Amino acid sequence: MSKMRYSRRNILKGGAAAVTASAFPAPMIWAQDIKNVVLRQAGTGVSAFNEVAAKVKEDLGFTLEMTALDSDAVTQRAATQPDSYDIADIEYWICKKVWPTGNLQAMDISKIKNYDKIAGTFRDGKLTPDSVIAQGTAPHTVGFVEGPGSTTFATQDSGWMTLIPTIYNADTLGIRPDLIGRPIESWAELLNPEFKGKASILDISSIGIMDMAMVCEAMGEIQYADKGNMTQEEIDKTIGIFMEAKKNGQFRAFWKSFDESVNLMASGEVVIQSMWSPAITAVRAQGVPCVYQPLKEGYRSWGGGIGLSAGLTGLPLDAAYEYINWYLSGWVGGFLMRQGYYSAVPETSKLFMSEDEWGFWYEGKPAAGDIVSPSGTVIEKAGAVRDGGSFLDRMGKVACWNSVMDENQYMVRKWNEFIAA
Repeated sequence: MSKMRYSRRNILKGGAAAVTASAFPAPMIWAQDIKNVVLRQAGTGVSAFNEVAAKVKEDLGFTLEMTALDSDAVTQRAATQPDSYDIADIEYWICKKVWPTGNLQAMDISKIKNYDKIAGTFRDGKLTPDSVIAQGTAPHTVGFVEGPGSTTFATQDSGWMTLIPTIYNADTLGIRPDLIGRPIESWAELLNPEFKGKASILDISSIGIMDMAMVCEAMGEIQYADKGNMTQEEIDKTIGIFMEAKKNGQFRAFWKSFDESVNLMASGEVVIQSMWSPAITAVRAQGVPCVYQPLKEGYRSWGGGIGLSAGLTGLPLDAAYEYINWYLSGWVGGFLMRQGYYSAVPETSKLFMSEDEWGFWYEGKPAAGDIVSPSGTVIEKAGAVRDGGSFLDRMGKVACWNSVMDENQYMVRKWNEFIAA
């Protein structure tokens, strides 16, 4: 696929210009003024791509400096070092921890040009009108505040957002089908002694505890009232089950970074583990079989967005809003969706994907031709179907969201004991 296909300039030249013109408004700030702006973005490796920073420079004229950290490190920085960043690219469960510090500023949705196109999941929690909201920290529950300066989350759309949503996905277990050699259908398989020494779980407490809960519930060991808000007794029992498995040698490793999970799976050291969608893509790009396995109990989901430092004002603040509007205009969404993520504004992302790419990644259709990663590496051959199917198939089976519980401090202490044991 030619680079020209993804060029903003070339899309606007074509017949789609009238349709897409509103998606690419003229910058509010003159390029002469904005070119010297430098915005510092701290976030996880989920969406910290050099290609995005380069495209910002090309399209908007200013400099975006990205720092990629693991989830715990970015949480700590956002909560304790507000002068070290201008933009926080974080998940909603992190927002729940950071927002009460006052280090982020509420954002005026009237300045967000594609706000009405943002997926309903982020606005009222509903994927469809009939959707049941899953357990955990669903994005919309921490997505709004009452107004500027408020540290209290609003129960509905207030016109002021904590984060402008950008990305989300439904996560599950990654497996090496060539090394397992049989169907995997349940989260319970993570603790199957058959995979002793070949299993792994991610070492990020607010995410890992939800994977643990999915496993324990699937095993029939615990029936939670709310997986996303466990009691101390439920935390103890959940961690205890995994502590016993660890003592019995079930786990090869615990990972925090994208690269660690890829290396564990690609090498064959691990055959079943918690994984992220682009990590699956990266393993497949090496020619190694790897499946993002749909499981009968459903998915654990997460969502992320862009937050602005409370200290950001003047021209840099204007530039940050320019960046957000550019981010939602489609190029980044298409880039992310070609790695298996979902864009918070699918309508604009579709403009930067081929019909076949959109059909494969979003609609769950068989690929008409080879599916390539953003770098051009073939990751799926013609005829392949995305693991789990369409957007509605996958996001419609979300059982829980990454979560910050009322007993969060207790949970983190118990998690750290588990990792250290």
